[in-house]
Amino acid sequence: MLGPLAVHALTASGAVVGLLAILAASRGDLAGSASWMLLALAIDGVDGSLARRLQVARRLPGLDGRRLDDIVDYLNYVVVPACFLVEGGLVHHWGFVAPALVASAFGFSRVDAKTPDHFFLGFPSYWNVVALYAWLLEVSPPVTEAWLLGLAAAVFVPLRYVYPSRMARLGRSTQAGAVLWLGLLLLAVRPPAPGWRPALAWGSLLYPAWYLLLSLWLGGIQRQGSRQAHPSKLPAGR
Repeated sequence: MLGPLAVHALTASGAVVGLLAILAASRGDLAGSASWMLLALAIDGVDGSLARRLQVARRLPGLDGRRLDDIVDYLNYVVVPACFLVEGGLVHHWGFVAPALVASAFGFSRVDAKTPDHFFLGFPSYWNVVALYAWLLEVSPPVTEAWLLGLAAAVFVPLRYVYPSRMARLGRSTQAGAVLWLGLLLLAVRPPAPGWRPALAWGSLLYPAWYLLLSLWLGGIQRQGSRQAHPSKLPAGR
């Protein structure tokens, strides 16, 4: 049986995966880097659910799983895609990724980054998704740079985004969609036949569209003065 320490080790392994993604991008192997980024997404998609199911916070209180998760997530959701964008020539200058790095540093440090009812508050730093689509869809650097600046500002807009693994409504369908989405993205990164990449990439956009619509419907804008809980008062787990 998977023990609490093994769950933490799974989360921490994401840091190694992030390093491999950076090294691949530095060699110009964007397909390899994208594959590692997708693996990091898959790990992050399951480790929190495992931690809650096995009551890791209670059984191993000496290790803060939420803090470990945030450290690895900042690497894989922010630093790795920034390197991918720069090394892949998807932006004109590294300075265009700097706002994403700074905005997300503030975003990750906010005490209300995750609401008591399990939403992300502000754009949840999905820079890996932005970077993957910028490459897969061959988006021009000026358009990519505009998206980076706009989404960096969106980190501070109090829109509540759904947290797929902790949704009270439509959770199973959203999680199933996430699995299909990851599969389509993997096929797009390493297409089974020449010319399939654009169709697979465009088709996979259905899930991000669903995610955004759900966030607008179930989450919406956080009303000013709404009660927020300090992290110490949030439910145990990730």
